[in-house]
Amino acid sequence: MKSTVDQIRARFDADVERFSNLETGQTAVVDSPLAMDLVASAAAAVTPGARDVLDIGCGAGNYTLKLLERLAAANPEAGGAINCTLIDLSRPMLDRAVQRVAVKTTGTVSPLQGDMREINLGENAFDIIVTASTLHHLRTDSEWASMYRKMHDALRPRGSLWVFDMIEHTHPALEKMMRARYGEYLSNLKGGGAAGEEYRKKVFAYIGEEDTPRSLGYQLGLLEKCGFSDIEVLHKSVMGAAFGGIRK
Repeated sequence: MKSTVDQIRARFDADVERFSNLETGQTAVVDSPLAMDLVASAAAAVTPGARDVLDIGCGAGNYTLKLLERLAAANPEAGGAINCTLIDLSRPMLDRAVQRVAVKTTGTVSPLQGDMREINLGENAFDIIVTASTLHHLRTDSEWASMYRKMHDALRPRGSLWVFDMIEHTHPALEKMMRARYGEYLSNLKGGGAAGEEYRKKVFAYIGEEDTPRSLGYQLGLLEKCGFSDIEVLHKSVMGAAFGGIRK
């Protein structure tokens, strides 16, 4: 049995600081700063005139902050007036995100606490949607399909969706190989040895309890089925990938 929504919420409520560093990103994720920069840069390049952005699973706000930086550089005439809607399961995480984002935009900042599966995103409401390290909490194929459809419908025509998330690999041998590489990465974060092994086990334990990722190919297929165009893979490394597309 996987963790319940309440159990996942409780863990994130107690883990705000780990998600609050814009320079390092989430250190337990391989290439986290690079992925964050690629997602923000791609979104700003493809949709430079964005006025309304949505961050699903915003954590402490890193991806929105990076996106605001890139949008300001891409369209300085906008004067920083970007409206930001932030969704997260955790109230402490959401509070930190609002605190950090509100000082970086003259637009409105609208926080929504809750399960992404249950929140109504509306239709034709956003120019850009970003979501990072969040979709892997979806469970069934129907939930995955429904969430991608919701994100598609919430975008305005020519709006863009950008995802960074954990992925699985369809071939068991490749999944085993990549998990081993990721384990080495986690161990090295703590200097190897007993401390590194303890940290590796801790991270893999909560992945096993909480997460049900899907492969990159699976998610690219969902983008195509929903009607996205110009689908691009920005980066793939070990157990994570950054990708996205444009609503036709």
